[in-house]
Amino acid sequence: MTSANPEATAPLPGQASFASTFEAIAANVERVVKGKRRLVRLLLLCLFAEGHVLLRDPPGAGKTVLAKTVARSLGLEFGRVQFTPDLLPSDVVGVSLWNPVQNGFEFRPGPVFAGLLLADEINRTSPRTQAALLEAMAERQVTVDGTTHGLASPFLVIATENSEEIEGTFPLPTSQLDRFCMSLSAGFPDRAAESEILESHRCGTPLDSLPPVTDTAAVRAMIDTVRSVHVAPAVRDYLVDLAFNSRAHGAIAGGMSPRATLALQRTAQARAAAAGRNFVLPDDVKEVARPILAHRMTLHQSAQFAGTTPVAVIDEILTDTPSPPVSVR
Repeated sequence: MTSANPEATAPLPGQASFASTFEAIAANVERVVKGKRRLVRLLLLCLFAEGHVLLRDPPGAGKTVLAKTVARSLGLEFGRVQFTPDLLPSDVVGVSLWNPVQNGFEFRPGPVFAGLLLADEINRTSPRTQAALLEAMAERQVTVDGTTHGLASPFLVIATENSEEIEGTFPLPTSQLDRFCMSLSAGFPDRAAESEILESHRCGTPLDSLPPVTDTAAVRAMIDTVRSVHVAPAVRDYLVDLAFNSRAHGAIAGGMSPRATLALQRTAQARAAAAGRNFVLPDDVKEVARPILAHRMTLHQSAQFAGTTPVAVIDEILTDTPSPPVSVR
């Protein structure tokens, strides 16, 4: 039950502005990415929660177009790395080169120094190069030759995997997967959406003429708004209950990490702000739980052989964990 205190439930000006701007950004993205309303909004929630996204889809499903469209709509600098087996860490983070004019080493930043980085086909490169992104994703900085360089703010990684491509790939280790706030799948469009795609591309690419809705400074302000969304003690206890119940579940080998619990809280804050509220409800947590937790759930072999899926386990945990009566104060 939500508190009926009008002073407590009234949205702050920042939340009202956030909600309208969020919808404008989502609508702008959907001018190019057709028929993916939920996917677009989840990805934007992840950005404003300062998280990273893993897109798992077959080739040609529009992953790259989605990343470019989001970057364009937000007015963020776009960087791209095409991951290949011979890619080196320096190709991602940058390298120090000798400058004879200055008689010293000069740092040449890599593509990771962007507001939004597309790590395309990340599982086609070696674990060593995959690991080059770990520091950037977790701490928003990179260290080259003993010198630490801060990254842009905001900084979002959208990594892609071709789900049907098995040979010549290196599966992401658990430590890397846990750094992705969400794992999403666009899937192929339905008939109506694919017809819209054909029409919109008949005379060119709609992305070329897509205007930005906002800019980097406004995105930073929206991130600050998300941070200010209130999380009641009862909701925090609910998040902790979900984490502990996942760790005690018989089908799961590991359960939620503290990083996963933090991602769940921050993304629930973003969803509340997108709804024009300055407080989190348990429904906000439930709505974003599956894409945040599914790629983190490592099942025991016995559960896998029995046909159990991570999503089924998450649904069971959500059902078995009582939702709290919520007071927003």
